[in-house]
Amino acid sequence: MNSFLNTGSTIKFYGYMPDGAIVNSCDLTNKNGMQLKVITFGATITSLKIPLKNGSFIDVVLGFDTLEAYLNSFHLKSAPYFGATVGRYAGRINNSTFSLNGKLIDLNSNNNGHSLHGGNSGFSQKQWKIKNVNEGKNPSITLSYFSPDGEENYPGDLAIDLTYTLSDQNELIIEYVATTLEDTVINLTHHSYFNLDGHNSNIQEQDLSINSNNILETNEHNIPTGQFLNLENNLFDFNQAKKCPQTIDTTFVLNDGDKISASLFNPKNNLGMLVFTNQPAVHIYVGGNCFNTIKGKENADYHHLSGICFETQNFPDAPNHNHFPNAVLRKNEVYQHKTMYKFSKLGKANFKEI
Repeated sequence: MNSFLNTGSTIKFYGYMPDGAIVNSCDLTNKNGMQLKVITFGATITSLKIPLKNGSFIDVVLGFDTLEAYLNSFHLKSAPYFGATVGRYAGRINNSTFSLNGKLIDLNSNNNGHSLHGGNSGFSQKQWKIKNVNEGKNPSITLSYFSPDGEENYPGDLAIDLTYTLSDQNELIIEYVATTLEDTVINLTHHSYFNLDGHNSNIQEQDLSINSNNILETNEHNIPTGQFLNLENNLFDFNQAKKCPQTIDTTFVLNDGDKISASLFNPKNNLGMLVFTNQPAVHIYVGGNCFNTIKGKENADYHHLSGICFETQNFPDAPNHNHFPNAVLRKNEVYQHKTMYKFSKLGKANFKEI
């Protein structure tokens, strides 16, 4: 990694882990001035600044100023996972168990007896290694993590490469590639809370669109029942853009095709974000509350309407539902996940009109 430091890259010291391990940060800037900051703890995006026409910048993701705050946030009564990479399995797995190749797997439980976002210490709390940095046109950083067999009781050694790219079209491109030495399950996602009015604002006047006609039905613990709910005449039908809901924690089944998966639009500054993915679903969550316990960046007080997550992924609890998309990664297979967030000046995106 020292070679990067000697080539003029923007890798800097960020903090020390409790065990003394060094956490670094990396800044990327595209030709338009769009700026991304990533830290090796959790492969976490801490800042994403978008240039506006008046020459100013707006930071559109929630986060903290210090490593200590990120570490402490996982001890809140509801950890926010600001900007983190979530795995080995994003979302909930019912009763923390599933069967694979006829064997029952018992995972660590961390959410009402269920496994959420990888368990007690998922990928969002791991130290990732910087594998490569490319500067200049479409700058990028690749981080890697090796998850050993048995981590959080998941089977199989799993190797992951994660690449963040800032394109010259003001796109944040996230690409995951993973391989395993033994059959396992995998479902990775990115957990930034977006706010196109700035990280210290709220999202209730911003417009949300989702290219979906169905959501997953869930029980009282937000575990999928295996059934689908049609969104016709449903309050969560966002094919036509409307204001962000104040409460949502829902998995939307994305419609087939190469169209936009979802969008967010801020009428105050006409800034829009389009979401594209090769995943079958996007989990939408509004929140960011730090319960007046931890201050956000620039001393911000984050609350229950501070940001909105677009967690592109497979279905939660898919290993327990044969009719859900396959979540098993076989030995000698390659997991590939690509999601893109494109920022531009645009109007509302109504998917029935695209």
